[in-house]
Amino acid sequence: MADVIANELETWTHRLVLPRDANHHGTLYAGVLLSLALEAGYATAFRAAGLSANLVLKRVLDLRCYEPVPVGKVIQIRGRQVHRARAQIVVALWGSALSENGSPWMDGLMQFVQVDSEGRPEPLEDEPDDAPAPLENPWSGMRDRMRKLLQIRQ
Repeated sequence: MADVIANELETWTHRLVLPRDANHHGTLYAGVLLSLALEAGYATAFRAAGLSANLVLKRVLDLRCYEPVPVGKVIQIRGRQVHRARAQIVVALWGSALSENGSPWMDGLMQFVQVDSEGRPEPLEDEPDDAPAPLENPWSGMRDRMRKLLQIRQ
């Protein structure tokens, strides 16, 4: 399901929406959307944390669906780390446009925590940067939304 693109900063996921994924309206069922978003989020966080990552989902900060996705469409979800702390990573997800207007069909933010064998937070391999790197759109807007949701001071 996950299709890793050469861009080292993003993880791309693609999936064909099948009849089994649909609700009674013939569009992507919300439960399947949540599952796909979680898989894309975990793949993104795992790549950002490194090959020895042992991550768990702490919380879904935000997940929004902007337009229905009909059966037969191929969906694309791009993911990127937008925040890193001592033992946690927040990833942003961006469902690429299905229409020509450039707006996403979905987007979201998920927080993952690195844990040890007993399930307690454990520092990530690389320390977080003191000053976060500048991000291009749509990631900068997603980072701003994350800061409001987590009330992080920069």
